[in-house]
Amino acid sequence: MAHKTKILILGGGFGGLYTALELEKQLRDDASVEITLVNRENFFLFTPMLHEVAASDLDSATIVNPIRKLLHKTQFFAGEIQAIDLTQKCVTVSHGIDETHSHNLDYDHLVLALGSVTNFYGIPGLAELALTMKTLSDAVYVRNRLIENLEESDFECSTVPPEQLLTFVVAGGGFAGVETVAAVNDFLREVLKFYPNLTEAMLRIVLVEHGLTILPELGPELGNYAQEKLSDRKIEFRLGVKVTGVSERGVELSDGTILPARTVIWTAGTAPCPLLELVDCKKERGRIAVNEFLEVPVYSGVWALGDCASIMDKKTNRPYPPTAQHALRQGKILGQNIAASIKGGTKKPFVFKIIGQLAAIGRRTGVAKILGFKFSGFIAWWLWRTIYLSKLPRLEKKLRVTLDWTLDLVFSKDLVQFMPLRRASVAAEGRETDDRRAERLKVKPQQLQTH
Repeated sequence: MAHKTKILILGGGFGGLYTALELEKQLRDDASVEITLVNRENFFLFTPMLHEVAASDLDSATIVNPIRKLLHKTQFFAGEIQAIDLTQKCVTVSHGIDETHSHNLDYDHLVLALGSVTNFYGIPGLAELALTMKTLSDAVYVRNRLIENLEESDFECSTVPPEQLLTFVVAGGGFAGVETVAAVNDFLREVLKFYPNLTEAMLRIVLVEHGLTILPELGPELGNYAQEKLSDRKIEFRLGVKVTGVSERGVELSDGTILPARTVIWTAGTAPCPLLELVDCKKERGRIAVNEFLEVPVYSGVWALGDCASIMDKKTNRPYPPTAQHALRQGKILGQNIAASIKGGTKKPFVFKIIGQLAAIGRRTGVAKILGFKFSGFIAWWLWRTIYLSKLPRLEKKLRVTLDWTLDLVFSKDLVQFMPLRRASVAAEGRETDDRRAERLKVKPQQLQTH
């Protein structure tokens, strides 16, 4: 049998997925190429809409796409990466319920698209007590926490003071933080009417940002507009201060104040994926250094892109920012470059200038900067929804999101709280019901009637 050229892609985010899609397009008639994508989850997550899941604007299933439905020529491997050996050109991955079943995958071309993780900067208590907004489970967990705190504070017998349950802190004044705090604020104030013992005056939603403005990427004019709109909706801003600690008492700030909140959502920093520590190559601030063709120097056939790669922008002399729109376009260029390497074509350097940046700030308002033009209010919100809906893969998901958005205009937000942990504990209690009841009632187990 003829040797097949093996392309191995690690990571199923924007960078990894769009590399695979472009490779399928470039090499669709080449049977001598084998493409494999490895990812922990079997779906692609459309992260720009995460805050809408947290605020119950969208169902969680609408912003994820099964990778197996997106890719047709690529083999998919759902598993964990255990080791990366660039010298031997081999990656060890594991799968299974206990993750003990391992495989060694060799390659001719390796694509590192491992993304990033939340950076807690060593702040005391933050990693243990803060919520994050990086994954689908994060968004669902945030939504559950909001509802849980409302349910608990509606009872006078709660052991936690209402001011702690009903104070919510979002740390980070960038796109993720502003969109999250706006969505959380809208959700809480809309559903409060279903809790008879709570009033809007009891709610306190705070955004903490170490800079002096929010959304600095959009400039002071749009940042100030967003802050004014959100302030009108009773969101508090603590600018020019940092979170220095999180404890049972609340969120400690650098100016010495303590916000009495049991819920803090951290969106203020990312770090390269820890798996990059397995890769023995040059790095810049923890990210893999690549050339303009997205190649890793020294190692032939090794490529990197997205949040885990440091790609220099020659115009600014700084690395390209780790955003979804950069990763998506890097994936397309990388797919073309790998195809060129295999077929003997000319590789293309990655050059990209941001076309636009948008943020939804709730209640059908937004801010946007597109091709140098600034938009705010309803038109910016409409642009946000239109552009991101067009980027969402697959017609099925586009229709589901459109339907959810349409229903949101008519019906109030869903208040269903998912509690799998409580269900598991109840099941465990059920297995011991007779013994526990017998002990509590001071009778013998055989005296109990079970049904």
